[in-house]
Parts: sequence; C-alpha cells; structure tokens
Amino acid sequence: MSSSGEHPLDRARLLARRQASLGDRARRWRSKLYVLVQCAVAAGVAWFVAADLLGHRTPFFAPIAAVVCLGTSYGQRVRRVVEVTVGVAIGVLIADLLVAGIGTGAWQLALIVFGSMSVALLLDAGTVFVNQAAVQSIVIAALALSTDQAFIRWTDAVIGGAVALVAATVVPAAPLRRPREQAAQVARTIADLLRAASELMVDGEIEPALDLLTDARATDRQIRELQAAAGEGMSVVSSSPFRGRHREPLRRLVELVDPLDRALRSTRVLVRQTSVAAYRRHPVPQAYARLTAELADAAEAVARELDADRLALGARDALLAVAAATAQVERSDVLTAEAILVQVRSVVADLLMVTGMGQLEATDALPPTR
Repeated sequence: MSSSGEHPLDRARLLARRQASLGDRARRWRSKLYVLVQCAVAAGVAWFVAADLLGHRTPFFAPIAAVVCLGTSYGQRVRRVVEVTVGVAIGVLIADLLVAGIGTGAWQLALIVFGSMSVALLLDAGTVFVNQAAVQSIVIAALALSTDQAFIRWTDAVIGGAVALVAATVVPAAPLRRPREQAAQVARTIADLLRAASELMVDGEIEPALDLLTDARATDRQIRELQAAAGEGMSVVSSSPFRGRHREPLRRLVELVDPLDRALRSTRVLVRQTSVAAYRRHPVPQAYARLTAELADAAEAVARELDADRLALGARDALLAVAAATAQVERSDVLTAEAILVQVRSVVADLLMVTGMGQLEATDALPPTR
C-alpha cells in the first residue's frame, strides 16, 4: 500500500478513467464524418431550393428543419422528418396567430410557448414534435416576424423536411460494416487480454499486472461502440429502401452483442484475478497459463471469422478443445488460481455462443471439471 493510503490495484481504476484521449475523439469524429457532411449538404440544398428556386427571402427555417431532421445518427430518421416538419408548422401557426392578436413581450412569449406545446401534446406528439413546436414559436415571437410570411415559413419547413427525407434514404455502406468490424475488434481485444494474462501467469510481475488491469478496465468503451454500431446499422436498414437485403445478416450480427459483452466482462474478471495473483505472489499452475493462451488463439480465430463476415463457426472446434482441456487440467489449492480457471470456462461458453450455439448448448459443451 502506498504512503497516501491508496491501494496499488485502485491506481488502475484511476488511470482507466483518463482514457478519453484525443485519439478517441478523433475516431468518434471520423465515425460521424458522413453524417456531418450529409447534414451540411442538406442544409445548403434546402436553402438553395427555398431561396434561389422559390425566391423566399432568408428562408432559415428550411436548413434548420433539414439539419434537425437528419441529426447526427441514423435512428428513426423518417419519424424525425415528420415530427420536425409538423412541429415547425404547429409552432409557426400558433405563434403567428397569437402575435397578431396580443403582440410580443415576456408574458406574450410565455403564453405563446405554452399554447404551442399544449397543442402539440394534445396531438399526442413525441418529444421532438413538442420541442420543435416550442422552439419555432419562440423564434416567431422573439423576432416579431411579419404574419404575412406565415405560409412561406411553413413552406420552408416542408422544404427542409423533404430534403432531409431524400437524404435519409441515401446512406453509405459504412454503417452496415461497422457492427461487424466492431465485433471483430472486441473479439481481438479479448484475445489480446487473454494472451497478456497468460504471460502474466508465468512472469508474475506486479507492474505489468497493473498495466494490464488498466487496459482491461478501459474496454467498456468498445462494448458501447459495438452497441451503438449495431443500433445504427439496424436503423439504416429500417430507414433506407436500398439496404433491405442487409436486414437479416445484420440481425444475426446484432444477436452476438450480448455474448461478446459477457465474454469481455469475463475476460476482465480473469485479468483482475491474474493481477491479484501477481500482486499477492499466489502461484498459478502453468497448465492454466497454457489454457489461457490457447483460449486467446481461439478468440483470435473468432475475430478472423467476424472480419470475414462469417458467424465464427470456424472457431468452434478450437473453443471446444479448450473446453475439454479445462475438464482434464490438474486443479490448484489456491482460490485465486481456481477463480482464473472458472473465468476461462466462462469465456469459452460466451464465445461458443458467438459461433452460433444457444446458451444452454454452450453451457452443456463444457464438460464437468475434476
């Protein structure tokens, strides 16, 4: 224990919380680059249609509606288009009517917002619908826009929504590839952690143990990215008529998210137990280290199968071989070592599900230990 009272193993937790690096933010920006470009182009097209083709003066409702409809994700885009367009129309209508009758000011603005949101709620609208009705009514009331332009403002909103609807159907293949690529990355991370843990069981050095524990605790982000990629991919095939043929393969891939999540969690527990064994100088049987190394190779095979857009069926035999070996290995009297063996078996069961086995079938594939 350090002089400050901080446990050495807790240092890894503090380091893991500082993993939000500039590189992570750059990767997030790259993953959203197409959406950013799409929103920018849609805003420009909406302005061009309203201003240059239809001759509207400062048609700022058109690009606003286009950008809000598209957002920064592919989820429920068609619904967003409808809600934003109708919400803008409701907000503009209510604001125009009330401004004409009661003028503008603080209490008038409050009444206008209350009226717009009330109408939206009475129409059983969603959150986006209600918010847009309120926001657009505020714009009208605050800027005191002339009421004779009401229809033009509504038309601008429709133009923005129409441009967004067209843009929403044009999606790249990247969101459909990302779930598979991210799933392969998770499997590869599992393999890397297992291989490092196997080496640690042999070396037993404390500093590498703490570094490995830090790496393991920083992997939560990968699961969140996998879940986000899977949800985004399903949204793409739901919103784009040109991507329907990808629905079934993507659905099968989405079903792998939970077992990969559990496999990574079990791997983190294994790494922690290995780190504890190193810190406390508890011996770990060399057979356990070999098993962990073999499991790392099997996890790498899972990653290769996923990279090749397959169900990882080709990695099943390697996983079953590890499962059989866990039942034959000599047992240890050290509790920490036994916990490592338990986690090896748990990771095997989870990865077997990634190869297409059901949960009961994967559990039954693990023979009883000695």
